[in-house]
Amino acid sequence: MASQSQGIQQLLQAEKRAAEKVADARKRKARRLKQATRRQVQGMQSSQQRNREHVLAQLLGMVCDVRPQVHPNYRVAA
Repeated sequence: MASQSQGIQQLLQAEKRAAEKVADARKRKARRLKQATRRQVQGMQSSQQRNREHVLAQLLGMVCDVRPQVHPNYRVAA
């Protein structure tokens, strides 16, 4: 009976160690996922900043480059 109790204790300890390993693995996975997400967000933000500056420069160039011309449908009344 004592050996059976001892075997049960060993199984419980092994189960506890396995549960701890699984919990640690989940924590590491969550940490890696957060780091990857953070890196991806930073990359997107820097890309957005570069594109924003480019688009603003283009927009300002278009707005400031005014070329007055007569509309093609305009007819001179004589």
